[in-house]
Amino acid sequence: MKIAIMGIRGIPANYGGFETFIEEMAPRLAALGHEVTVYGRSHMIDYDGAVYKGVRLKILPTISHKYLDTVIHTLVCTLYSFFVRYDVVFICNSANALFAMLPRLMGKPTVLNVDGLEWKRQKWNWAGKTFYRLSEFLATFMPTAIVSDARDVQNYYLSRFNKPSTFIPYGAPETAVESREVLHRFGLQPERYVLYVSRMEPENNAHRLVQAFERTRTDLQLVMVGDAPYSTEYIRRLRATTDPRIVFTGYVFGQGYRELQSHAYLYVQATEVGGTHPALLEGMGYGNCVLANDVPEHREVLQDAGLYFHTRDDQNLVDQLQHLLDHPEVVQGYRRRVKEHVHRHYSWDKVTRDYEALFCRVTHSKQVKAT
Repeated sequence: MKIAIMGIRGIPANYGGFETFIEEMAPRLAALGHEVTVYGRSHMIDYDGAVYKGVRLKILPTISHKYLDTVIHTLVCTLYSFFVRYDVVFICNSANALFAMLPRLMGKPTVLNVDGLEWKRQKWNWAGKTFYRLSEFLATFMPTAIVSDARDVQNYYLSRFNKPSTFIPYGAPETAVESREVLHRFGLQPERYVLYVSRMEPENNAHRLVQAFERTRTDLQLVMVGDAPYSTEYIRRLRATTDPRIVFTGYVFGQGYRELQSHAYLYVQATEVGGTHPALLEGMGYGNCVLANDVPEHREVLQDAGLYFHTRDDQNLVDQLQHLLDHPEVVQGYRRRVKEHVHRHYSWDKVTRDYEALFCRVTHSKQVKAT
């Protein structure tokens, strides 16, 4: 098949979850014999080649703006696709549902990954939240098929719109790395730091973790990985901490990111909205003991292979952190448990085969029966 992928910032990944997802899946699809083209944004991709890991790259312009960047770029990409023969177009993000019909007008089946419930995010104003609610509705009929990455999101679309979707989770790595270059850069020691990875936005609760860690009794460090282009004041407040144990790295990708995940003592997933978070699966895949915010999406993925803290109880987060910092034998037990869980449920090869099967189905029918 000739497959187009759009709605993301592009690959090589240098930002977030969708980009990491596509960097894992697109080369695997190419290795299976498909011709895959990934569309990227001109201001986000610093890569000169036309091919990356067997995947064709098409870089197109957009407007670098918090509210317009994603939708304008996807509009440009879908219009451009009018003039290229594709068997299927895969679009990420429910915000792009409005444009999912455009490739279909030219006879190209379209699959939309709706991600999580974006209107719950605090970063959006009322206009942004209204747009995402409208986009959810459009997602029920604009694309040929929709994909949900979490059962909770799948159930939401079914109960609210009576719209079935195909459930395909994200995948996870299964092999830790031994190298430690990024640890040396930030003055870290293996298994002597707690790791947090996310966009630095209020609903991802970086501030809760920083405040909780400040109250712990430990000589381990807290490593905060991530940034956000439109949250400068929030990030400034985070970095104002006077606790010398807390390290802010900004964005870290590629081998450096794999090193940080591979050598952490404990991984904390503090997000509270969205579907399946790739960073959570990566923390699990690299064999970390995971302490997660107790929300349905995390329960669905982690199940009994990790521990949880109460969503709105700051003291509970302090207590859970302190317990794990004081009991390394508990941490080691959950490391063994999470590795077995990931191997059973979250192989990237299986995720790729599931998408390949869905793409094959939509190329042979206008609508597909969701699973």
